[in-house]
Parts: sequence; structure tokens; C-alpha cells
Amino acid sequence: MPKIRKVLVANRGEIAIRVMRTCKELGISTVAVYSEADRSALHVRTADQAYFVGPPPSRESYLVQERILEVAKKSGADAIHPGYGFLSENASFVRACEKAGITFIGPPASAMDAMGEKTRARANMIKAGVPVVPGSTEPFATEGEARDYAQKIGFPIMLKAAGGGGGKGMRRVESLQEFESAWRSAKSEALNAFGNDAVYIEKYLEKPHHVEIQVFADQYGNTIHLNERECSAQRRHQKVVEETPSPILTPELRAKMGEVAVKAAKAVNYVGAGTVEFLVDVHRNFYFLEMNTRLQVEHPVTEWVTGLDLVALQIRAAEGEKLPLLEAPTPNGHSIEVRVYAEDPSRNFMPSPGKITYLRVPGGPNVRDDSGVFPGFTVPNFYDPMISKLSVWAPTRAEAIARAQRALSEYVVKGITTNIRYLKALLAHPEFVGGDYDTSFLTRNHDALMGVEDPRLSEVALLASAVYAYNRDQKRAKTLPSAQGSGAGTGGVSPWRQALRNRR
Repeated sequence: MPKIRKVLVANRGEIAIRVMRTCKELGISTVAVYSEADRSALHVRTADQAYFVGPPPSRESYLVQERILEVAKKSGADAIHPGYGFLSENASFVRACEKAGITFIGPPASAMDAMGEKTRARANMIKAGVPVVPGSTEPFATEGEARDYAQKIGFPIMLKAAGGGGGKGMRRVESLQEFESAWRSAKSEALNAFGNDAVYIEKYLEKPHHVEIQVFADQYGNTIHLNERECSAQRRHQKVVEETPSPILTPELRAKMGEVAVKAAKAVNYVGAGTVEFLVDVHRNFYFLEMNTRLQVEHPVTEWVTGLDLVALQIRAAEGEKLPLLEAPTPNGHSIEVRVYAEDPSRNFMPSPGKITYLRVPGGPNVRDDSGVFPGFTVPNFYDPMISKLSVWAPTRAEAIARAQRALSEYVVKGITTNIRYLKALLAHPEFVGGDYDTSFLTRNHDALMGVEDPRLSEVALLASAVYAYNRDQKRAKTLPSAQGSGAGTGGVSPWRQALRNRR
């Protein structure tokens, strides 16, 4: 296959910039697309060329396939990199690229059909003998059918978008009384995020770990895994912190999960970068959750411990090159990534769009900040509020935590509210430091992470203060002159007031 000369990055923000950086290192020209809200965005300034594609809502700009392909033809781009989100897992877009003679840097449409739609992926994995979380293998046509199925397998259950990931269109439902509202909100969010409101059901596992395996394949059937990422620190099913290696995996379990992940990818003739996600229960049994047929947000931690550029591997695989390695590399050191959001934790993590008036980004050894913002940039309210991914590397997990904490202490953003203080509290929490935290970690420790004191401790502190004040007053009453002679004591005139009267 011919070498790629020009890549249109069909995305925005930090991931668009991250792809463009690798392209430039490979001598490949880049093309950006932007909505009205992103006219002054950093990815527009980073690219060699930039084209306007529509109004701020993504459904009218970044998700309009015809406009993206029109720009590709107009700019002379011979390949498209989708980043993550938007059109990255849309098989019809892959086919449209093929029809237009444009290389799609990602898996073939057939693999995306098999794994990108979650219920179909579950069915395929069951056929391949891969253990899956109990649940439905098809989306539900009506709320009534879904409700009946939920009652059949028993609450709690998870409602999940069939056509996408990233925590969008996902709701945990504890009881039948919650089902109707959760069903409506899950379908609405899925439609807005992926243009597909199909929803399916999985049984909710108690205290699971979310561990994913990075896989990579070339066009010649060579498929490997690049170890795991621990992603259990989640809020509303959205990952907040990721790390590798996982603190709960033994080398034996890593090898076993990696083998199953490779088996899953080979079952659908996968090509390029993909991630097979698992839930690991308290007994260290693991179950297939889904496969993300794209580059993951958290790929930098894998790059830190493997020394590989995953975007460069994606491009080379799309050009028809063979994998440069044929077995999983041994993890080197430890890496942690935190997601910095424009949001206000004190207001239930409401997005905090607005103008960034001051920005100081962390630096120093083995610190990486993948960002899409700059001083003076206005964070729009139309897209995900993540403004950067801060990742670090160190020889050990303890050192990586210390480095991440130090880096966050240097991070200053003014003009908008961010979750930086929350991230600091998370990294310092004993449960995270201990390493054995599950997907309910953030919910379970919400008050502690928000700096809210235990009300029982507040009561103890109040009683202690009252006792201290009483003892102090009693001691003063004994040491001051008697109330009869000086006015000191209960009901008398204070010495200070008496002195003032004498001066008059």
C-alpha cells in the first residue's frame, strides 16, 4: 500500500492535537475540521490546513459524514484519523471512506460491525467462548420488554448504550421504581452522543474492577496485546484516573486476560488499535464487557510503559506494514493518568465552560500533559468538558503517585473551575494508595474526596470545644479578683469596662 501523505483528523481538542503531533514527526501533512464554537481552538492552529464544517452541536458538524468527506477531498487528504468519540466507531463512515478512496486509520468496517455494536459483540464473544457479563445479546425494542428482562435477571442492573462507550448512555438501576426514568435518560444520552438510542441490559456485578487490555493487529493476522490498564476510578461510569500496570493483576492473570483479548480480536479479523474491556470480580474471575474499536483516551499510560507510539503504529498498520513486535512487552515502570475537567465538583460536577484567563501547565521529568486549551481560550459548552490529560511515569507505583501529586500541585487554571483539587484528594486517598479500589470507589468516598467532614466527628469536635470553653471560664473565675470587688465573674462588670468608667 502507498504511504499516507496527508491526514484529516476528524476530531477536536487534545486528541486531534495528539494525532497531529505524530503525523508531523512522520512527515505527514495534517488537516483540521472545526465547528463555529472551535474557530479559535488549538487543534485548528496546530494543523497545516483547517476547514469549517458547521454549527457548534456535534450532530450538525463533527458527526456529519458528508461534510467530513467533502473536506477530505477538497484538501487532498488521502487518509482520515477519527480519534475517539464522534465517528470513530461508525462502520458506515468507514465504508464511505472506502468508497471515496480514502484510507480510514482504524479497523475495517466488518470488525467494527462485529464489535463496535455492544450487543453484537457480546453475541460474538459468546460464540468464541469468551466469558461475558450476564445480560441481553440484543437491544430492546420497547421499555416494557427491557423492564421484564431486568426483573427476570434481578436488580441491580446496568442500562448501556449499544452503539458507543465512554460512559455515555449508561445507567445503574437499583430497583423497578427507578427503571422508567433511567431508561428514558439512557436512550436520550445515547442518541445525542452516538446518533443511536439502542440500549441493552447487563447484570451489575458487586464491587468489580474495570481492567482493559490494549490489543494491536496488522493486516497479516499478527495480533498482540500491550498489557492492561486499571480504570476502576470512575464517576458516573466515566473514567477519571487510569494506571498501568493494574495493582491487582498478577503476571499469570495478565497473561490469561491478554490471551483472551487477543482471541477476541482475532475472532473478528481485527486490524489496528483496539481495547478489550473486562470486569474482574472479587474472586479475580474476569468477564468480557465490550470492545472499543478505536484508540482510547487513556492510551498515554500504555505508551509510557511500553515506549511505543500507538498513533504511529495505527498509521503504519493502515499503510500495510507488519507489527514491529510479535509478543507483549514487559511493562517498564508505572504510569498514571488523570483527566482534568472544566467542571465544578462542589456543584455536582457541573461543566464550567468559560474563558481561561491564566494557565500554568506542570512540567519536569516524565510528566506529559495532552491538552487542547491555552490562555485566552474559551472552553465551549457543547462538548465533553475534559481540557487535558495529565500523565506521569516513574519506576514504581508509589513514585508515580508522588509524581502525579506534585504535577497537580503545579497545575493552575484561572477563569474557570476545574477538578484539580478533587484529583489531588483522590490520589492521596488511602484506598487508592493501597491499590485495591473498585468501580464504586469514588461514589463510596464522595464526602471524603470533597473535603466534607464526617458529621459524627463534627459533633465530637463541638463537644470538645464546649468542654474546653467551660474549663477555661472556670479557671479564669478562680484567678481573677472576686466579682464583688472588681466586677469580674458572672453577672459583674469586667475589669476593662470598670477601668474605662474610672477614666471618665
